[in-house]
Amino acid sequence: MKVKVLYFARLRELFNLESEVLEFPGEQVYAAAVIDFLRKRGEPWATELGLDAGNRMAVNQTLAGIVTPVKDGDEVAIFPPVTGG
Repeated sequence: MKVKVLYFARLRELFNLESEVLEFPGEQVYAAAVIDFLRKRGEPWATELGLDAGNRMAVNQTLAGIVTPVKDGDEVAIFPPVTGG
């Protein structure tokens, strides 16, 4: 199965990627598997996508958690914490 991953704000700059398509075996994984796959790339992925990094995720433009199912053709967006004023 193929999943499109979108990176926003600081993550886009650090990874030098707007988006990419990842392939996973089977018909479904959980959002946690997507993050785990990316973290295994090493730095800066491991730190920036760590459990305490405060990132948010969306699957098909709906806020998601690590146990959200991800299916073939889905879009997963990863947002770093944002501050403003």
